[in-house]
Amino acid sequence: MSAPVPGPHGGDGERVRRALGIRDLLDLSHSLNPLAPDPVPVVARHLDAVGRYPDPDEATGALAGAIGVETERVLLTNGGAEAIALVAAELGGSVREPEFALHPRGGGPRWRSNPHNPTGLLAGPDEHAEVWDEAFYPLATGSWTRGDDGAVVVGSLTKLFACPGLRLGYVLAHPGVVERCTRRQAPWAVNGPAVASLPELLDTADLVSWGQGVARLRAELVSVLSGHGLDARPSQANWVLVERPGLRDALARCGVLVRDCANFGMPGVHRIAVPSAEGLDVLDTALSVALRERIPNP
Repeated sequence: MSAPVPGPHGGDGERVRRALGIRDLLDLSHSLNPLAPDPVPVVARHLDAVGRYPDPDEATGALAGAIGVETERVLLTNGGAEAIALVAAELGGSVREPEFALHPRGGGPRWRSNPHNPTGLLAGPDEHAEVWDEAFYPLATGSWTRGDDGAVVVGSLTKLFACPGLRLGYVLAHPGVVERCTRRQAPWAVNGPAVASLPELLDTADLVSWGQGVARLRAELVSVLSGHGLDARPSQANWVLVERPGLRDALARCGVLVRDCANFGMPGVHRIAVPSAEGLDVLDTALSVALRERIPNP
């Protein structure tokens, strides 16, 4: 049985696991922080927040303090997806392909993911954009933001703290832009457990250590792939790209899911998230089976 057709953004591991009848599946189709502490105990300590309407003020102040900016420059959002939607609705935008599918593709300011999604390369110091998508920037650099004057930033805390189901993102911008985006945002957009948990999650953040650790694990991932005859393209992000048609389906049937990049206009290319050390062992074993039995060398 083949794996289900990939969704548009990766992270569809549960759907693939159910379809293939696999008990344990390592989902490397979404690029989360492999070094983040388990967020479940933190969220569990704040489950009483489900009994009241969420108030984002404390969480917003905590995030602004962590980034080192005024609270008026930060808007918490329901994941990075809402941050993108709010800024796109307010400012519009355009991209240079390939680029992340949720970015606007009409007239208006240039958007650029940094590191670039899908290639994983950081923007050079002479490259400029009016809107930066820095969902993966902290894991690539050990810093919260590039900090361009006048630029708007959209970010994703769910990547940083490996909690995509919690839905936490943000807009970082001039207070006037933040105010306009706030007016567009639905009331209570960010749920109670999320805003209650965020200050404690921020206390666990160690961006410098995480950035260095991700770089080490990425080098180990490249080595594992090379050992199986797969050449990873250069990357500064918490993922790498490899080209091998059929890899997603073959690996999925061996218990590992990777991201198909066909919707970026890159057929045959796959994005593989940097896993934990344990995940590297799982991937190594799965590759041995997948490449030998499923998709032998052409």
